[in-house]
Amino acid sequence: MSGAVEARIAELGLTLPEVVPPIASYQPAVQSGVYVYTSGQLPMVAGKLPVTGKVGAEVTPEEAKELAATCALNALAAVKSVAGDLDRIKRVVKVVGFVASAADFTGQPAVINGASELLGEILGEKGVHARSAVGVAVLPLDAPVEVEVQVELAEA
Repeated sequence: MSGAVEARIAELGLTLPEVVPPIASYQPAVQSGVYVYTSGQLPMVAGKLPVTGKVGAEVTPEEAKELAATCALNALAAVKSVAGDLDRIKRVVKVVGFVASAADFTGQPAVINGASELLGEILGEKGVHARSAVGVAVLPLDAPVEVEVQVELAEA
Protein backbone atom coordinates (compact mmCIF):
# COMPACT_ATOMS: atom_id res chain seq x y z
CA MET A 1 0.00 0.00 0.00
CA SER A 2 1.42 3.37 -0.98
CA GLY A 3 -0.21 6.70 -0.27
CA ALA A 4 0.51 10.40 0.04
CA VAL A 5 3.27 10.02 2.62
CA GLU A 6 5.17 7.53 0.50
CA ALA A 7 4.64 9.75 -2.54
CA ARG A 8 6.20 12.62 -0.57
CA ILE A 9 9.16 10.39 0.36
CA ALA A 10 9.66 9.67 -3.36
CA GLU A 11 9.35 13.41 -4.20
CA LEU A 12 12.25 14.03 -1.84
CA GLY A 13 14.32 11.52 -3.82
CA LEU A 14 14.22 8.96 -1.02
CA THR A 15 13.05 5.36 -0.82
CA LEU A 16 11.25 3.86 2.15
CA PRO A 17 13.54 0.96 3.10
CA GLU A 18 12.63 -2.51 4.22
CA VAL A 19 12.28 -2.81 7.99
CA VAL A 20 15.70 -3.29 9.58
CA PRO A 21 15.66 -6.73 11.21
CA PRO A 22 16.26 -6.77 14.98
CA ILE A 23 19.83 -7.44 16.11
CA ALA A 24 18.63 -8.75 19.51
CA SER A 25 15.40 -9.84 21.24
CA TYR A 26 12.85 -7.12 20.38
CA GLN A 27 10.39 -6.01 17.70
CA PRO A 28 11.18 -3.09 15.35
CA ALA A 29 7.87 -1.47 16.36
CA VAL A 30 4.82 -2.21 18.48
CA GLN A 31 1.37 -0.70 18.48
CA SER A 32 -0.53 0.01 21.69
CA GLY A 33 -3.92 1.58 21.11
CA VAL A 34 -3.47 4.47 18.68
CA TYR A 35 0.29 4.75 19.33
CA VAL A 36 3.21 3.09 17.59
CA TYR A 37 6.54 2.98 19.40
CA THR A 38 9.62 2.12 17.40
CA SER A 39 12.67 0.47 18.83
CA GLY A 40 15.87 2.44 18.46
CA GLN A 41 16.68 2.59 14.77
CA LEU A 42 20.29 2.57 13.63
CA PRO A 43 21.28 4.23 10.34
CA MET A 44 21.39 0.90 8.50
CA VAL A 45 21.50 1.04 4.71
CA ALA A 46 21.10 -2.27 2.87
CA GLY A 47 21.85 -4.18 6.07
CA LYS A 48 25.05 -2.29 6.97
CA LEU A 49 26.17 0.79 8.85
CA PRO A 50 27.68 3.22 6.33
CA VAL A 51 30.10 4.54 8.99
CA THR A 52 30.95 3.77 12.59
CA GLY A 53 32.53 5.66 15.45
CA LYS A 54 32.01 8.64 17.70
CA VAL A 55 30.60 11.95 16.54
CA GLY A 56 33.21 14.64 17.00
CA ALA A 57 36.01 12.11 16.44
CA GLU A 58 35.69 9.57 13.58
CA VAL A 59 32.35 10.98 12.35
CA THR A 60 31.66 14.63 11.57
CA PRO A 61 28.53 16.31 12.92
CA GLU A 62 27.35 16.82 9.32
CA GLU A 63 27.71 13.10 8.54
CA ALA A 64 25.93 12.25 11.78
CA LYS A 65 23.02 14.58 10.90
CA GLU A 66 22.56 12.69 7.62
CA LEU A 67 22.73 9.40 9.53
CA ALA A 68 20.00 10.64 11.89
CA ALA A 69 17.79 11.26 8.85
CA THR A 70 18.45 7.67 7.75
CA CYS A 71 17.40 6.52 11.23
CA ALA A 72 14.13 8.47 10.88
CA LEU A 73 13.44 6.86 7.50
CA ASN A 74 14.10 3.44 9.04
CA ALA A 75 11.71 4.37 11.86
CA LEU A 76 8.98 5.19 9.33
CA ALA A 77 9.51 1.76 7.76
CA ALA A 78 9.06 0.22 11.22
CA VAL A 79 5.88 2.26 11.77
CA LYS A 80 4.49 1.08 8.43
CA SER A 81 5.22 -2.54 9.37
CA VAL A 82 2.61 -2.36 12.13
CA ALA A 83 0.30 0.46 10.95
CA GLY A 84 0.01 -0.82 7.37
CA ASP A 85 -0.12 2.67 5.86
CA LEU A 86 1.94 5.76 6.70
CA ASP A 87 -1.05 7.93 5.80
CA ARG A 88 -2.54 6.81 9.13
CA ILE A 89 0.03 8.92 11.00
CA LYS A 90 -1.93 11.60 12.83
CA ARG A 91 1.24 13.09 14.28
CA VAL A 92 4.73 12.31 15.44
CA VAL A 93 4.52 12.66 19.22
CA LYS A 94 8.11 12.17 20.37
CA VAL A 95 11.57 11.57 18.96
CA VAL A 96 14.47 10.41 21.11
CA GLY A 97 17.93 10.54 19.58
CA PHE A 98 21.14 9.06 20.95
CA VAL A 99 24.50 10.29 19.70
CA ALA A 100 27.69 8.32 20.36
CA SER A 101 29.81 11.31 21.28
CA ALA A 102 33.47 12.10 21.66
CA ALA A 103 34.16 13.34 25.20
CA ASP A 104 34.14 17.02 24.19
CA PHE A 105 31.26 16.89 21.66
CA THR A 106 28.17 18.86 22.72
CA GLY A 107 26.28 19.25 19.44
CA GLN A 108 23.77 16.41 19.94
CA PRO A 109 20.70 18.59 19.21
CA ALA A 110 22.09 19.65 15.81
CA VAL A 111 22.78 16.00 14.93
CA ILE A 112 19.26 14.86 15.82
CA ASN A 113 17.88 17.76 13.76
CA GLY A 114 18.59 15.42 10.83
CA ALA A 115 15.75 13.17 12.01
CA SER A 116 13.45 16.02 13.05
CA GLU A 117 13.88 17.97 9.84
CA LEU A 118 13.29 14.90 7.66
CA LEU A 119 10.10 14.04 9.54
CA GLY A 120 8.95 17.64 9.01
CA GLU A 121 9.78 17.53 5.29
CA ILE A 122 7.85 14.28 4.87
CA LEU A 123 4.89 14.87 7.19
CA GLY A 124 4.58 18.66 7.42
CA GLU A 125 2.75 19.79 10.58
CA LYS A 126 2.14 16.15 11.52
CA GLY A 127 5.90 15.76 11.84
CA VAL A 128 6.30 18.43 14.56
CA HIS A 129 7.19 16.66 17.81
CA ALA A 130 8.65 16.75 21.29
CA ARG A 131 12.25 15.53 21.41
CA SER A 132 15.27 14.53 23.44
CA ALA A 133 18.85 14.43 22.10
CA VAL A 134 21.25 12.53 24.34
CA GLY A 135 25.00 12.01 24.16
CA VAL A 136 26.16 8.49 25.02
CA ALA A 137 29.51 6.70 25.24
CA VAL A 138 28.73 3.96 22.73
CA LEU A 139 25.81 2.56 20.70
CA PRO A 140 25.15 -0.93 19.30
CA LEU A 141 27.52 -2.00 16.51
CA ASP A 142 29.53 1.22 17.14
CA ALA A 143 26.78 3.22 15.35
CA PRO A 144 27.21 7.00 15.58
CA VAL A 145 23.49 7.66 16.09
CA GLU A 146 20.24 5.90 17.03
CA VAL A 147 16.70 7.29 16.86
CA GLU A 148 13.38 6.08 18.25
CA VAL A 149 10.01 7.54 17.32
CA GLN A 150 6.53 7.51 18.83
CA VAL A 151 3.59 8.28 16.54
CA GLU A 152 -0.15 8.62 17.02
CA LEU A 153 -2.31 6.95 14.39
CA ALA A 154 -5.71 7.91 13.08
CA GLU A 155 -8.24 5.13 13.55
CA ALA A 156 -8.14 2.62 10.70
